[in-house]
Amino acid sequence: MRSWLLAGLCLLLAPVMALAQAFPERPITLVTGFAPGGSTDIASRMISERFAANIGNGARIVVENRPGASGTVAADWLRRQSPDGHVIMLIEVSSHAIAPAALAGGTPFDPVGDFTQIGMVGTAPLILITQPAFPARTATEAVARLRASRPEEFAYATSGVGSIPHLAVEMLGASVGARFTHVPYRSGGLMLTAIHQGEGQFGIAVLASAAQQVRDGMVRGLAVTSRERFPAFPDIPTLHEAAVPGFEMTTWNMIIGPPRMNPATLATLNRALAATVAEPAIRERLLGAGVAAWSGANTPEVARDFMQAEVRKYQDVVRQTGIRLER
Repeated sequence: MRSWLLAGLCLLLAPVMALAQAFPERPITLVTGFAPGGSTDIASRMISERFAANIGNGARIVVENRPGASGTVAADWLRRQSPDGHVIMLIEVSSHAIAPAALAGGTPFDPVGDFTQIGMVGTAPLILITQPAFPARTATEAVARLRASRPEEFAYATSGVGSIPHLAVEMLGASVGARFTHVPYRSGGLMLTAIHQGEGQFGIAVLASAAQQVRDGMVRGLAVTSRERFPAFPDIPTLHEAAVPGFEMTTWNMIIGPPRMNPATLATLNRALAATVAEPAIRERLLGAGVAAWSGANTPEVARDFMQAEVRKYQDVVRQTGIRLER
């Protein structure tokens, strides 16, 4: 009797086991919603090789940039793809927490329910940056200069309407009672070039985008937006300690897929991602680029709970500040 039950169970599980063993059947596309050079693009390329190796079965990951509307164009496209695990996306706070809460009209997708959360990559502060010729050399001096400025005297660059750099500068402006001219670009890399060249005099960039340019002196890094100083840049103060008490804003990277992914494929991707993020060499590379790799439990459930909390957080920010970002 037991042998018949065991045989029946094996027959029932055979399709699931075969699917898990067959995955991936072709290269996996890891999409980012920004142009090359931005923080999501950097993180994607840093982890892709080891992520593929940890998936096994000869997996290969190809990073594909689908820029537009702070990642929301790529996200809207992703939710319509096959849930077979061959198309996934590395996202950040702009497309899945800020845009749904702050953009006039919101987004065409539910940031939580329309996707499968696979796992976390890490978190990162932002950094207040200025062009080298900006008339202030410290965060305290810069904020004082911005506070005393005439309306729209200064122009700030961002990686797009609805992005976290956009919301961060608007929150800074609300905190100091000032208004600035917004100059949006299509990626963090283009934003940094614009500030270096003076098209935008300042901005608040994701540290992962700006780290190398700060080190090279292309832009001046004045303060990070986390509550504590970032280990890779210990000499740069926080905005909270230097100029705007209580100011805190961070971003994060997560990998998601289309809705209703096969549980076995999801488990394979989550296991491989968690193993990748836990590797010391990857953690060191991410830290040097301005990203603190995720620590602790890293399951789809943890990622989903995290995203739900972030959506609620930015809904509260929008209600409390009255900030509304126009497209």
